[in-house]
Amino acid sequence: MNAGFRRLTDYLGSSYWFVPTVMAIAAVLLAGGMVALDSKVGSSWMDGYVWLYASRPDGARQVLSSVGGSMITVAGTVFSVTIAAVVYASGQYGPRLLTNFMRDRGNQVTLGTFIATFLYCLLVLRTIHSADESGGYGFVPNLALLVGVLLALCSIAVLIYFIHHVPSKIHINSVIEDVGDRLLRGIDDRFPRFVGSSPDDHAKTATNVPDTFLDDASERDGKQRRIVAAKDTGYIQFLDDEAVLRLASKHDLVLRLQYQPGDFVHVGRALVEVWPPEHCNDACADDLRDAFAVGSRRSALQDLRFLVDELVEIAARALSPGVNDPFTAVTCLDWLSAAMSDLAGRSLPSHLRVDDEGSLRVIAHPTTFASLMDRSFGALAQYCAADMVASLRYLNALGEVSLDCDEPDRLTTIRLYTNRLEELASEALKGFNLTRVRTRATELRTALDQPDYKRRLRDGTAWLAGTA
Repeated sequence: MNAGFRRLTDYLGSSYWFVPTVMAIAAVLLAGGMVALDSKVGSSWMDGYVWLYASRPDGARQVLSSVGGSMITVAGTVFSVTIAAVVYASGQYGPRLLTNFMRDRGNQVTLGTFIATFLYCLLVLRTIHSADESGGYGFVPNLALLVGVLLALCSIAVLIYFIHHVPSKIHINSVIEDVGDRLLRGIDDRFPRFVGSSPDDHAKTATNVPDTFLDDASERDGKQRRIVAAKDTGYIQFLDDEAVLRLASKHDLVLRLQYQPGDFVHVGRALVEVWPPEHCNDACADDLRDAFAVGSRRSALQDLRFLVDELVEIAARALSPGVNDPFTAVTCLDWLSAAMSDLAGRSLPSHLRVDDEGSLRVIAHPTTFASLMDRSFGALAQYCAADMVASLRYLNALGEVSLDCDEPDRLTTIRLYTNRLEELASEALKGFNLTRVRTRATELRTALDQPDYKRRLRDGTAWLAGTA
């Protein structure tokens, strides 16, 4: 249930219709409430204010007609401008960034404001009638009319904001910043917590892994499990980790997750493998399936790899021969280095998850520093190697990440990508450009080989801070 609810909230947040619809409904309710209030209060209270006066039916109709007609016209223009901006951004930066623009709250509120003002004026307008039209009794909701004028003034302010917001939002630095901020927040939310808690003694917990889940399991042991198959085809958008752990504890199970958020699953594929199989009845299997929310596209709800891929895609497009914009790639590398630096200083959770009693319950996909480095810097190495500016910043970014590394295996990973970039650059660059890249790579390796590598990197400010 929680997985489906989280998927629904994410869908509504990224939709372009939900906020305008809510604002339109609010406008309908406001119009009804203001007309009802006008029928009780009347317009005699305006006589005490020199800057207010009660409008006659013809004048009130003209005001509301002008406001309503202009608002629906501006709403159409706003929608057209937004679609044009979305098309430009998706073509320039990648189609996967389309959701980022659709979920932008400023665009949603702008469209909703104009539609709400139009609906309000339309509904109030139909309540106005003169004495001739109603058989001797006229009605002009002057208080509602005043609110309509105020809504028109608010709409003008929103239009000014929208004119500024659209070009600033599609600026490449703003696009990258939005993705980078979400990636940093995702790292902060996800680590070190994941499914359950990490065991205090990893080696001891590993000995409790059922034989059926071991790599060298026999044919007989390998059959001692139940397969919980997927019921939908698509990308896993959300996994209710608390529900999975609760079910495992309730039925005394050990679960091995075959897929993680962001993976594509086909109907009938094994979502979860369960041991012992006799403890998992059909109801339990259905509950396990319901813990997975599957949709048509990847989501950043729990999938950090999706945000990394977005930054990689922007950088790769910028370094393509048709675009040739290395400084956009440099900006992506800066945000990737910030994310990986944040990750380098964290203790990543074990893929073996235990419950509150310390019993092994879930075997998840291992999340390692090396795997995320491969997803980010590994994917960009081939693109950056063909450009001197991007190559130098690539090496600087690795140096930035190493400042937060204390574990030897993570430093080894950084050395690995330093060597890989230099190897690829040797094939793509030549002359002065290749010499500069090799010199920078040698400087980084030399610093990393020293026990006080952090001090050496910090002291080399002129080297570390440069982008070229």
